Amino acid sequence: MSAVIEQKKQLVQEISDKLQASKSVVFVDYRGLDVAEVTELRKQLREAGIEFKVYKNTMMRRATEATNFGDLNDKLVGPTAVAFGVEDVVAPAKIINEFAKKHEDLEIKAGIIEGTIASVEEVKALAELPSREGLLSMLLSVLQAPIRNLALAAKAVADQKEEQGA
Repeated sequence: MSAVIEQKKQLVQEISDKLQASKSVVFVDYRGLDVAEVTELRKQLREAGIEFKVYKNTMMRRATEATNFGDLNDKLVGPTAVAFGVEDVVAPAKIINEFAKKHEDLEIKAGIIEGTIASVEEVKALAELPSREGLLSMLLSVLQAPIRNLALAAKAVADQKEEQGA
């Protein structure tokens, strides 16, 4: 009997470690999805480097209590799957939100974003943000704009002086 308890303790510790190590975590209810749909979701998440697991709710509750995320316990009812985003904060929410738009049976329950419990609305708002690459691209274009404008102004002045000199 103690071997079973020890396995459960290790599982709770594993879940706790993942909750703390992840930049974002999304909890979903996958009831109503067929095997092919769940497989497709897992494939999309795996390609983005996101771990997608299903744990017993009792194990999840113990892990959330151990990591000060006990307020999530009321969300941990029914079939619950968890997406752990270790590297990218936005990716789990974005992939799951897009998948949920196409498959109404997938329901976002809650999330953890950078160590803070997030509501369904906050997870969806995070999903609407551009990716890291998109944000960097926007920043780069903002930084380039003044230089581009200066170059255009200098060219206009040079063209004007050339016309006056001719």
